[in-house]
Amino acid sequence: MMAFMCSARPPPQLIVQPKVGESLRGLRGLASRNGGGEFPPFLPQEVENIRDTYARNLAQRIVRLPVQIGSSESCIMSSCVKPLIQSEINPVVLLHCFDSSCLEWRCAYPLLEEAGLEAWAVDILGWGFSDLEMLPSCNVASKRDHLYQFWKSYIKRPMVLVGPSLGAAVAIDFAMSYPQAVKKMVLINASVYAEGTGNMAKLPKIIAYAGVSLLKSMPLRFYANILAFNGISLATTLDWTNVGRLHSLMPWWEDATVSFMKSGGYNVKAQIKQVKQKALVICGEHDQIVSYKQTMRLYCELPNSMMRLISDCGHLPHVEKPNSVAKLIADFAYFDCC
Repeated sequence: MMAFMCSARPPPQLIVQPKVGESLRGLRGLASRNGGGEFPPFLPQEVENIRDTYARNLAQRIVRLPVQIGSSESCIMSSCVKPLIQSEINPVVLLHCFDSSCLEWRCAYPLLEEAGLEAWAVDILGWGFSDLEMLPSCNVASKRDHLYQFWKSYIKRPMVLVGPSLGAAVAIDFAMSYPQAVKKMVLINASVYAEGTGNMAKLPKIIAYAGVSLLKSMPLRFYANILAFNGISLATTLDWTNVGRLHSLMPWWEDATVSFMKSGGYNVKAQIKQVKQKALVICGEHDQIVSYKQTMRLYCELPNSMMRLISDCGHLPHVEKPNSVAKLIADFAYFDCC
């Protein structure tokens, strides 16, 4: 039993916060102060159809920065949201889920800035809004190297690396390869026990592309949003589906996704017990995608971790309960406690 395995650890603390509409109410004034800007020209034109104020505000702040590829002289213009401030404490670097973008952080990002944190929201290579016209390999090694080169060029200090869902596997993989770059980790509803992309890596390319086209479809994305969130309205689900799907309209998206799928994906479960950094494990109480049992297993196996459970919340607490997540990240970044 997990309870027995974790008998030496304190039980996870339950964080009770308002529902979605209430938790976002405190952001209204901040959103109204930021509105009225223009979208960067490299975003798909469908960004104009998004109604979510926080997504529109953050989309207006997305920039592309040159990131060198490995030892070559060529660069990728890589998409991210840059911080407005530089803090004396460790910068916070926000990753995102599988097949997503920095827009996941639309609600929590301004709260992290209000807390005085130097926050970067970074698009993982092969997803997001980078310029990948000259498509590089999008396997795990390439994603890892790209993140390292980004860190080396722009962040340059040990960071608090935040990974939701598959982003937690990205964070663990990176921290094991470049421990000097990672001071602490925050892992949110972490998907870290899957053995890569499994049989999908063996699919013929024509079938892989057909599957990826299905992944792009509105019905599948809409259903994924129903699973990911806990009791949001139909209108909000539709709009958040458009937000989550926006990056898949980039011209290189299908090729990059097939490249990742065929490469085998992330398999970090053998590395978890070797992680040396302090880690905060955050779990949504009603996550329908990553089980509570898996989250407890991660909490038990990480050598130096604490766990917080967010009430009345699904798979993406940083979208659904941004106040809770921003406070937990800020407290962990500043004080090692929450």
